[in-house]
Amino acid sequence: MSQSTSTTRNPWSWVPSGYFAEGIPYVMITWVAATMFKDLGHSDTEITFWVGNITLMWSLKPLWAAFLDMFKTKKWIVLVMEFGMVSLLALVGFCLPMSSYFLISIAVLWMMAFASATQDICMDGIYITSLNKKEQAKYVGIQGVFWNVGRIFSMAFIVYVASYFGEGETSSWTIAWCVAAAVMSALAGYHIFFLPKGSVADRPESIKEARATFIDAWIDFFRKPQIWGMLAFVFLFRSGEGLLLGVGHLFLQADSELGGIGLSLAQKSIIDGTVSTVVSLAGGILGGMFISKYGLKKTLFTMAICLNLPNLTYVYLAFAAQGGEPVTLWTVGSLVTIEKFFYSFGFIANMLYMMQQISPGKYHMTHYAFCTAIMNLVLWPTTAVSGFLADYLGYLTFFIIVMFATIPSFLAAWYAPFPRSEDELNFLTKN
Repeated sequence: MSQSTSTTRNPWSWVPSGYFAEGIPYVMITWVAATMFKDLGHSDTEITFWVGNITLMWSLKPLWAAFLDMFKTKKWIVLVMEFGMVSLLALVGFCLPMSSYFLISIAVLWMMAFASATQDICMDGIYITSLNKKEQAKYVGIQGVFWNVGRIFSMAFIVYVASYFGEGETSSWTIAWCVAAAVMSALAGYHIFFLPKGSVADRPESIKEARATFIDAWIDFFRKPQIWGMLAFVFLFRSGEGLLLGVGHLFLQADSELGGIGLSLAQKSIIDGTVSTVVSLAGGILGGMFISKYGLKKTLFTMAICLNLPNLTYVYLAFAAQGGEPVTLWTVGSLVTIEKFFYSFGFIANMLYMMQQISPGKYHMTHYAFCTAIMNLVLWPTTAVSGFLADYLGYLTFFIIVMFATIPSFLAAWYAPFPRSEDELNFLTKN
């Protein structure tokens, strides 16, 4: 059983850097790598199939999450994963001059995804065991903001570095990946001194006891009241997002002759990486404040609207791109920014629902990892197939399909169960 330990560290000294470090590898794997492959001439089908399948790693976290609560400290595991990713980030860059760079880099990205998923488990574990319910709600917006700072760094700065040294050049991308490795190294070094340990679990005395604890964590998870209804919400709330995540940014980069917007790497890094993401930071903060004021149960359906309805901006952009005239950068930037702001605003509800309704209890960190794994599971097949659908149907028809795919999200938000009362949540976070 996990024993709670308080921390004297100011959350501002580690929550921003911790989630900045979480955002970098995830975005490097799922977005920057795809942008790089597109720049080097690969098709949407090829990119989303391979990169999309890598996202499965974040859904496999329950296979090892329980074991992470048994050995060492959460801080120790985070540091091992972060220093490991330093080497893997550099390795992606150094394999690019090779003739078989695509398959080699995909293999390295798989390993990096495992390290990133493990880092996520333990960083979230530190967050939910070091902060009480009030602090969790207070800093969840900051958590999201600095995850997005990692996103900005990867999407804007790293891509801009590649564009500065020459688009379509493997040497440019080698430099870019090494820059990412250097920053991750600095963050890992900082965390040696400032990251709290989180709760310390009782250590199993034998393999038999470890196995029993692992099994008990699974059994305890499925004994939670209304668990299947809650899991249905977690799985379906992002039902249309995987399709948009896979193709949306590739559409912005695609040639206008193919129905895309035709942004250069530099333009993409500014519009989709900097401006829209900065605005999404405000969306995350305001979303947390909105829920904190009115309550998660009362605002959940509103948050689903905010998450999904702005996907219409891509329908409009795809329609405008078919007109033969180039779409202005102002139009592209404005619409992409609107979509990113409301996505971040609505997504906060998903995180708090998992954190406060499902995961509290005996295996708080492990069960939160279970939740995020199920949440990401819907992204795996939708992202993997998104490029094929876009290539086969065309961008406009594809984005219309994305809108229909959001319907389960609205149903999930409307019928989501809330078995835990406010009094029960306050009790659980104090014990």
